[in-house]
Amino acid sequence: MLTVEPMNFVANLKYMGLGMLGIFIVMGVIIGVTLLTNTIFSRGDEEEEDN
Repeated sequence: MLTVEPMNFVANLKYMGLGMLGIFIVMGVIIGVTLLTNTIFSRGDEEEEDN
């Protein structure tokens, strides 16, 4: 039979928080890389438009 113990949920909140933190860090890295590549390649386009 399945037993539910609320203290197990409270004990696992640390791992849940670490997982969420990891997700946000990865999302931040992806956004940062996207913005960086956007600025790198948009600078080259602006120079070509001026000529």
